[in-house]
Amino acid sequence: MSSFVNFLKGSYSEFKDKVEWPKWPDLQSSTIVVTIATVLLAIFLFGVDTLFSEFIQNALAMLINLFN
Repeated sequence: MSSFVNFLKGSYSEFKDKVEWPKWPDLQSSTIVVTIATVLLAIFLFGVDTLFSEFIQNALAMLINLFN
């Protein structure tokens, strides 16, 4: 149990003293970049999903009509 406590103390000390945390303006600009990239990727995936869905529906409709 004491090794776990020592681990927590060491982790806290390292986070407090050795980690260089980003400044507020850097954090804001990174957040904006990630948000824009996420929205663009979601729009792209929506478009690809819609195209594939239409393709599959048309292909199935052609196959059904072929055997009727």
